[in-house]
Amino acid sequence: MDNSPQIKLPIRQELTTGELVELDWMLPEETETVRALLNQVILEGETYPQLQPVSEVEFAAYWLVKDAFVVRERKTNQISGAFYLKPNFPGRCSHICNAGFIVQPEQRGKGIGKFMGEKMLEIARWRGYIAVMFNLVFETNIPSVKLWQSLGFETIGRIPAAAHLKDGRFVNALMLYRKLSPAQNAPN
Repeated sequence: MDNSPQIKLPIRQELTTGELVELDWMLPEETETVRALLNQVILEGETYPQLQPVSEVEFAAYWLVKDAFVVRERKTNQISGAFYLKPNFPGRCSHICNAGFIVQPEQRGKGIGKFMGEKMLEIARWRGYIAVMFNLVFETNIPSVKLWQSLGFETIGRIPAAAHLKDGRFVNALMLYRKLSPAQNAPN
């Protein structure tokens, strides 16, 4: 018997700015928009490990492996942010998930990341995961580090000079972990 909470999507939220958004499954017709946003973030060179924009095939292998979600503005239906949720490890360790998040540059600082992070934790439980682990949170990505700490993640490791940023600096990366309430079954 599965005792994990059930989630009904879409989930609507009013941001601190008064804007209304909703979190929902990513639709096939939104794939290219999300890939373009990821590529924009990759080219910023501050938060993701990829050096170059990802192709459609690379995007599918990276982002669409398991579950993909978007946050849409309610008025315009434009994508404000997106995240994936997938097992961090295969097989016997697939009960620990990983997630990756992106937010449109002009939408940053409005609470979209926090909204996605909070809902990701609920969705992860719903999908049967018992923990969330982030492998590479660049230490210089202060908004992300603060967000995950505020949501109960602990630093379980530090990888020296793990990231070579666009500006040439080498920076450490953090490994973050948060246990979720116990689930009765493995991820779907």
